[in-house]
Amino acid sequence: MPEETVAEPPRTIEDLRALALSIGRDEAGFSLGAKAHDVFAKLVEAPEQSAVRSISELADQFGINPSTLTRLAKRLGFEGFSDFQAVFRKAIANDQQYFYSRQAGRLMAAPSVGNAEVEAFAQLARETAANVDGFLGQLDGAALQGATRLLASARRVRVHGVRQFHSLASFLTYCLGMVRSDVALLDAPRLGVAEALSQLDRGDVVIVASCAPYTRSVAEVARVAASNGQTVIAITDSRSSPLVPPAAHAFFIPHASSFYSNSMGAYVVFCEALLNLVARELGDKALNSLAGRERLIAEMNIEVG
Repeated sequence: MPEETVAEPPRTIEDLRALALSIGRDEAGFSLGAKAHDVFAKLVEAPEQSAVRSISELADQFGINPSTLTRLAKRLGFEGFSDFQAVFRKAIANDQQYFYSRQAGRLMAAPSVGNAEVEAFAQLARETAANVDGFLGQLDGAALQGATRLLASARRVRVHGVRQFHSLASFLTYCLGMVRSDVALLDAPRLGVAEALSQLDRGDVVIVASCAPYTRSVAEVARVAASNGQTVIAITDSRSSPLVPPAAHAFFIPHASSFYSNSMGAYVVFCEALLNLVARELGDKALNSLAGRERLIAEMNIEVG
């Protein structure tokens, strides 16, 4: 029995990304294998690479056979890989949209100058800039608006991340708590995430953050929270991330760099911008909250003048 394919293949990057997301959420009407979906998601995350690399180069990058890419293209409704790749090539022909990613690529390809110690800093800065450009190129305005309103209006907000994402979760919790009330790390009292989730009501918001290699417990928190009636916002790296299916809104932040672990720079930039949107949405409430905080700091003589 032949495999089911898409009736009409997507002809824009935006449509390809939407299809990758719907497949991950089992909403597309057909499915891909886990490996094929992962490859598909990574192709749409980096359209500039998908457009210019040969099928053999892309196959080597993903550790698969070129014929796997051909089969993937046909499952998605395209005549073959060349037809599929044409969507990416058309996208990067838009100079304005891909100006920054190309600039970052040129910077990273430039020969190193100066001493090696300074160059190590410069290289990481360039890579972080490229990661920021990567998430800027795929931001969804409607998703940003939806997440902003949720974070401004929900009764409670809980944030969850482990390992190095615990630091991002703490940063988000602290800064969001500056402009609104009832924001906390999900398991701040260290009583366990199950206990923490049980204290939330329907409509409360849970932010989860993780990237490959994903932490299983964070993905499980996202799944359980969604099934329990909480609204999940995911900050992750790919449409194939296990955090995506339970999420009402998901944001994809690249992290490729020369750092020996996952680079967090672009994640912090994203969170700072999202927090600015929430503060703007709250308006006078945010200003009053910040003023109250400043008054208490002054009364308690916390800061050194």
